[in-house]
Amino acid sequence: MAEGITKKSLADALVATFDLTKKAALEIVDLLFDEITAGLKEGKTVDIASFGKFVVKTREAREGINPRTMEKITIEATKVPGFKASKVLKDALK
Repeated sequence: MAEGITKKSLADALVATFDLTKKAALEIVDLLFDEITAGLKEGKTVDIASFGKFVVKTREAREGINPRTMEKITIEATKVPGFKASKVLKDALK
């Protein structure tokens, strides 16, 4: 299985690139994710140039079926995060 990018690997990249301690690098990564999360909680779009946009999408309430009882249930509306990649990111993956 291919290894993915984690918070730790992002922090390690910061340590390797800049004169930072591992603790400081982890705090920077945490701060970045906290800011993105806070912006989305406020309903803001988080636009990172040459990377993409994080947005809050609303899923409408809908009718579903409980698979155990086959009873119809109402699934409430909910907010979910969404991401739209920038053209630069899309082109980089080609």
